Amino acid sequence: MDLKFSYGVKTAMVQVTEHLYIVRDDRILKGEPIIKGTRTPVRAIVETWRTGIAPEEIPTGMPHLTLAQVFDALSYYSDHQNEINNYIEFNCIPDELIDPLVKDL
Repeated sequence: MDLKFSYGVKTAMVQVTEHLYIVRDDRILKGEPIIKGTRTPVRAIVETWRTGIAPEEIPTGMPHLTLAQVFDALSYYSDHQNEINNYIEFNCIPDELIDPLVKDL
């Protein structure tokens, strides 16, 4: 289901997905999948999980999220791995642009 909102001349669209907590909003991150009601992209949850942080611990570092939202983001990732991996790659900061003082943190 798509919901349209008019803001002056532009019309923004929020697209719901087959996942309860995941939406796409044209006004946020150019429509990248996010947690509904936040600006948190699914890729942020996936990247955190990939560092070895258990899903149950992710809301500790992102207290605006519930455990259900975290698991739904990981479920969305499971269903859309290529898409989310592309967002992760696109948003990756090249090593040469990372300050050496923080590179190994």
